[in-house]
Amino acid sequence: MAADHILDGRVKIRHLVLVTAVADAGTLVRAAEALHITQPVVTRGLRELEEVLGVPLFERMPRGVVPTEYGVAFIERARSVLAELRAAGEEVRLLQSGQLGTVTVGTHLAGSNLLLPRAIAGLKREHPRLTVVVREGTPDHLQQLLLSGDLDLTVGRLSPTVPGRLEQERLHHEPIRLVARAGHPVVGTVKAASLAELLAYPWIFPVAQTALRAELEAVFFHEGLPLPPDRVECTSMLTLRNLLVNTDVIAALPMFIATDDRELSLLPTPLSSIRRAVGVTMPKDRAPSSAAAALLAHLREEGARIAELEREYSQPMR
Repeated sequence: MAADHILDGRVKIRHLVLVTAVADAGTLVRAAEALHITQPVVTRGLRELEEVLGVPLFERMPRGVVPTEYGVAFIERARSVLAELRAAGEEVRLLQSGQLGTVTVGTHLAGSNLLLPRAIAGLKREHPRLTVVVREGTPDHLQQLLLSGDLDLTVGRLSPTVPGRLEQERLHHEPIRLVARAGHPVVGTVKAASLAELLAYPWIFPVAQTALRAELEAVFFHEGLPLPPDRVECTSMLTLRNLLVNTDVIAALPMFIATDDRELSLLPTPLSSIRRAVGVTMPKDRAPSSAAAALLAHLREEGARIAELEREYSQPMR
């Protein structure tokens, strides 16, 4: 199929709606029910689209249909196109009503405690009628939401690799530091406890197969130490903070989580320079909406301020 054939008018928006409905439903019958049309209409529309593309999009199975390799690729793009059309319609509607619109942002641990809240606060001062939707998730899950058009951008730790359709922009670096409650026995001692001495206390560790877990394991290995035998493995920030404030656990966290919390303290015990690049991840093939562009401008502004803070806090420890 020549690349421009798909733009000759034979592929309609209804074809995109139909093919995503079939993928979601798993059968032509359920897709027809979801779209409130008859099964012959679904069958005919699917056949029309496959004829234009020149490839089968679904493989017929005894109990339904599954996308072929061509179908997987086309359906992913179809979802993005439909998401863009929905966003365009919503943006026009909001502009008509005098509003800037809605921006949906994903976040995870690094960036969610300082960078994003500050940027949102600045954005809302400038555009009080703009709606900000924040969704939390793992980096992998947030990337999938970006690709499907369900997020405008994500804020957090930048990944070493991202899918080709996404791009990253670094806004600041945030060191990882050891953190404990303000009244912890090792806080305020004359001499900083060594990493080996801190093994006498309980720890909170990231779960396995996360980037920070691998980096911490490398630090302990480099020091010739085992992992803390008394530990909880946790990714919930609410659970983690409650344990930090109410028990003698020690955790490795992005530095500004502790500096912005009066009940937590940074420990002077050094880690072997674990630093997180914090920034935004965005789709390459989708221009940001006016609302997303406004948030991005505030994220860049706050990122520059936090970078200056990081330089102040990162002076050599005494």
